[in-house]
Amino acid sequence: MKPTRVFDLLDYYIKTFGDKPDAFAGKVNGQWEKWSFEKFAQTAHELAAGLIGEGVNRGDRVAILSNNRPEWNVFDFAAQLAGAISVPVYPTIAESDLAFILKDSEAKIVFVSTKPIFEKTKLASKDLVSQPKIFAFDNIEGITSWNVILEIGKADKKTDSIAANKKEIQPDECFTILYTSGTTGTPKGVMLTHRNLVSNFVDLENLPPVGHTDRALSFLPLNHVYERMISFLYLYKGPAIYYAESIETIAANIKELKPHIFSCVPALLQKVYNSITAKGAELTGYKRALFFWSIKLAEKYDVGPNENGLWYKLQLWIASKLIFSKWREGLGGNVRVMISGGAALDQRLARIFWAAGIPVLEGYGLTETSPVIAVNNFEKNSLRFGTVGPLIKDVSVKFADDGEILVKGPNVMKGYFNRPDATAEVIDAEGWFHTGDIGMLVENRFLKITDRKKEIFKTTGGKYIAPQHLENLLKNSRFIEQSITVGDNRKYPTALIVPSFAFVKDWAKRKGIDIGKTNEEIIANPTVIKRINLSVEKLNANLAQYEKIKKITLLPKVWTVDTGELTPKMSLKRKVILKANEALIEKMYED
Repeated sequence: MKPTRVFDLLDYYIKTFGDKPDAFAGKVNGQWEKWSFEKFAQTAHELAAGLIGEGVNRGDRVAILSNNRPEWNVFDFAAQLAGAISVPVYPTIAESDLAFILKDSEAKIVFVSTKPIFEKTKLASKDLVSQPKIFAFDNIEGITSWNVILEIGKADKKTDSIAANKKEIQPDECFTILYTSGTTGTPKGVMLTHRNLVSNFVDLENLPPVGHTDRALSFLPLNHVYERMISFLYLYKGPAIYYAESIETIAANIKELKPHIFSCVPALLQKVYNSITAKGAELTGYKRALFFWSIKLAEKYDVGPNENGLWYKLQLWIASKLIFSKWREGLGGNVRVMISGGAALDQRLARIFWAAGIPVLEGYGLTETSPVIAVNNFEKNSLRFGTVGPLIKDVSVKFADDGEILVKGPNVMKGYFNRPDATAEVIDAEGWFHTGDIGMLVENRFLKITDRKKEIFKTTGGKYIAPQHLENLLKNSRFIEQSITVGDNRKYPTALIVPSFAFVKDWAKRKGIDIGKTNEEIIANPTVIKRINLSVEKLNANLAQYEKIKKITLLPKVWTVDTGELTPKMSLKRKVILKANEALIEKMYED
């Protein structure tokens, strides 16, 4: 029988696949530490018993701040079996936001992975009336190990209590609260039920072409609903889940593990592509010409009504043999699909990877929708570039008068924790969830996102501009890594641009141009400014007059999650970036 509660996956896995020696694996001291599924399930039950023994009652909240690792999943299922509600939190969260979450959720217990996270949690909880107990996965001096709870669970397995929870917990009960970081404002706790998540991974059963003998690499944060749902999907399909050591080690882990599937965000795909093209730019003569001919060819790749003809396919076969085969080898040689989400994927990039024999399936959703609403897939007539694919089963959309996408389905959240007012703002009387995204249907089947409702701005000339559209176009230039479009209540659009410094340095070296060594020297170099302006001019050539970017300013530092300009899912924190660069923006509008 198919699962109806998330924790049903434990019994489902054993009955469907039996045991597996590497159901999960994480790097410990440079070596893969593998967990059999039997060990995983047993540890989850022991931890659940330990939580109950520590006084966690049904409906109580327990939090986790940790890197991806098998223990993260043990915690996830243990909390469910104990009847608790899990509160996963980004390890990089600001102390003030963590303090709010711990207070709002009234978390009884917090699991952490490192000493710095422990110290941040202690500071964030110091003013709380009820102090949460903190346990660490790693053996850290001065911090209570999670083994303490495991030993409690081993001594008293709480068999009757866990059995009662398994019997009594209903699909519509909340099992997790995910606090959205958002780009502004206080975090809101999204209450997701078992039905929400189960409906998502069951409906996506045919999405990944993988099975019990395959390997998945995981590196996106498990506390985000996107990677968490995909981990449930992996358990439903059976591949082993290996956790990358860190974002910095992804390339090495891919080469070592040779995975068949992994999920990613567009920013990572862009970096992979930039790295590949930077190496191609170092080539000379016919090899260089062949490399960039292949990319030009790949940019024209299409499916559906505009599917390429036989002559194109013959050329692509040649490009695949000579050029793209090396790309596939660079990703381990086994990748059947990469699943992209969290932000808009540039369709040019999608075409190139598909043409290279490395399919990228772009989907769309929000934390509030568990998360998938629509996704491109391998089924017949289910892929269109420039869209996020067809709607998944049982999910419906309609469009408000202003184009906002409204969603209804079993994946829509229960509401915001402790915030009935905020819930009423986004879920109307008829049960439609208002996404805040603007979109349309293409061919009456494929959902296309055009922008965020709150991010569209109007110039003093009365013209509406979708900044995300312009920013995605700017990414097409190998000279540009990041950008933000400015222009709300201004005469014309301008842009703050962070150059792709690695590529710019490479380009200057090939051209024999001295552009300086530091990022500050590079952005002040007239030749660099002129070349990036040329990229902007090429973009402007295909835009309406009112959309054209009139001026740009180059910035020396890449925006990151750690420095506060990006959300954990790599979206721009527009207000933060605009506030930090007020003087530079004003200078662009001095005339």
